Amino acid sequence: MRLLQATIFALLSGAVISDISLHNPRGSNNRLNENTADRKNNNRLFDSQNNNKGGYNTGDRLSGKAGNVPERVYSMQYFGSGGSSRESSKLMVEWTNQHGCGDGEGKVICNLVLQYMCQSNGTSSDYPKGNGKGKADVEERTLYMRDGTSTDALKYGEGKKGETDKGFKWRMLKNYETNSNSEKGLHETVWWYDTCKYREANGGLFTADQNLGKDKIGHVTSARTRQNNNGGRSGYECPEERDYFPYWAPTLQSDKLDRFQRTPWIDLAWLGDTSKCSFIKSNSFNRNSKWRCVLSTASDKRQYGKSITAKGCKAEKGKWVEFVSFLEVLKGATSEGACRAAQGKDSRNRIYWGTLRSDDSKKVCIVQAPEVMCKPAPLTRVNHLGNTGGGDDPNASRIEVDLPHFPSGEAKRCVMRMRYNISTGDYDPWRTDASSNNNKDVISNNPAIDVLGNGEKLQLALNTAQTGRTFQDRSHVFIVLPRLKSMSGKTIHNLNVKGKRGNLEQTFPANEYDFIPDRLTVRTSDLVHVQWTGSNSHNNNNDGNSGQGKAGTDRHNLLQMKALDKSYPVVIKNARFWSTVSSLTSPDASGEDIAIGLATSGFYCGKKATKTCPAAFTLAKKRKLNDELDNAPASYFGHVLKFSKSGTLYYMCSRNNAFTNRSQKGALFVKN
Repeated sequence: MRLLQATIFALLSGAVISDISLHNPRGSNNRLNENTADRKNNNRLFDSQNNNKGGYNTGDRLSGKAGNVPERVYSMQYFGSGGSSRESSKLMVEWTNQHGCGDGEGKVICNLVLQYMCQSNGTSSDYPKGNGKGKADVEERTLYMRDGTSTDALKYGEGKKGETDKGFKWRMLKNYETNSNSEKGLHETVWWYDTCKYREANGGLFTADQNLGKDKIGHVTSARTRQNNNGGRSGYECPEERDYFPYWAPTLQSDKLDRFQRTPWIDLAWLGDTSKCSFIKSNSFNRNSKWRCVLSTASDKRQYGKSITAKGCKAEKGKWVEFVSFLEVLKGATSEGACRAAQGKDSRNRIYWGTLRSDDSKKVCIVQAPEVMCKPAPLTRVNHLGNTGGGDDPNASRIEVDLPHFPSGEAKRCVMRMRYNISTGDYDPWRTDASSNNNKDVISNNPAIDVLGNGEKLQLALNTAQTGRTFQDRSHVFIVLPRLKSMSGKTIHNLNVKGKRGNLEQTFPANEYDFIPDRLTVRTSDLVHVQWTGSNSHNNNNDGNSGQGKAGTDRHNLLQMKALDKSYPVVIKNARFWSTVSSLTSPDASGEDIAIGLATSGFYCGKKATKTCPAAFTLAKKRKLNDELDNAPASYFGHVLKFSKSGTLYYMCSRNNAFTNRSQKGALFVKN
């Protein structure tokens, strides 16, 4: 392992006003379902380094608050990509970052890293409930990725110096059985965090003049970094892994393949100086092995050593083991031939017959994600959370990505994270290492400079814990669905809604409502999945609640209009565009039925009953829809639209398109 080379390539990373905010998919900023302007727990799942304002609540499935009932929470559900390049499922990822980025900005050195982690979605019975001590119950609480229903963070019992195998066993048993509460959110696992609290910190890193104290285990661990020198915990995230990329250790979330096949962090995109692309790709875990010190494979003993080098591992009497990343393992492919056949159907992923770790002789069919995408970062200016520079269609920073393809055909639940990393140019962040620590000639805390040359000094506001700093935001859990047969060979474009209730000042640093992408051009052979989610508790505790309809609620719909500069929709019976579409998710729905569903956010599913539209939810039943959609669902799975011919759809949201207050309109161009 090329340790010292790896140590110096830190995520280039100081700051208030939500330094990085994901807008699509909706970034949580550690929010859950608070009715306050500020989040309640900034350490619930991860360390964002953002301030408490900002972020979006989890979605509610119905017209009322989900409360503590997980089944009433709505997770966005996207159909995944297919095995060929013609079968992409396109998602527009949008964010704002405060301190600038991109070639030509000049004031900071910056990059952004986009990743996701997934696992099998399972069934509703897999969602953890209660605090049972049975094996299945404990596995669900410790492994099943979830948003949770409580804003409290999961607890953790820390190991101490001289811990015996017996002490380790009982401590971790408590972490699994007691500290893993089913009501609390979970991204990374407690097993992963415990490896972090034992693994020694990378001693080759530049930490300036920051003092990284020892942990209770007796040495400085990877839970401490320059910007986290007190070893603070946020969820089960490992601070060193958060702050440095590519990370030198495998980010696997359990010792062996678990029942949910929880993936490590999968690298989706790296945005920054493209001259670094070769290094980024060759050190990404997606397609490159990582090593870890293994002390034991027994479940009642500590499996992981503290050393991050082969030499140190040997001194610990451990084994230096090679691990590979995986998107999933194909259980149905039980031979090399079957695995090879699966690869023949998949030009997107790498599929091969091999072992997940070098000390295991059992071979399985491993699916690895595509190579990480490497592109320039969008150009943005410092002290600003607005649109990127240049272009005919101004928007916040964006990148269109392909959602993953899971050849097993299983539904997966995933979370996406974006890390925003900035560094000063006072030293080379790619080459400055531990040999420059405590060297005031490199950089120091709040130095006073004699710029006049007469002994009178001016003090600089310079915090060495923040001169290389990582911010992040994460999505709520979302679902990646297997494709329907009718989607074979087709590209899916996901058309969603961003924003939350309030005016520009009240929502900041989040957004007001809008469709995303609000201008979309597709081919007649493409598909468009229209879907949105909203919350019933976005009322900011009465600290700013501008908008139409019931206070604190998000509502959306989609109505055809004649032109983008108009304010009135077209009556559905006169809206000709709908005669050119059909639905792959509700194949017996007419164009009029589709228009009715989109116009009412699913309060009505159509005009008359069909196989996919129960009679109780049709216009024929004459249920009374509130004119501002108050009794309509906050979230709507919508339709996957198929087009019979070219055309243009200009559309609006009737509730939120309030002229001079906010605009929620969009355009869909269908070309031959």
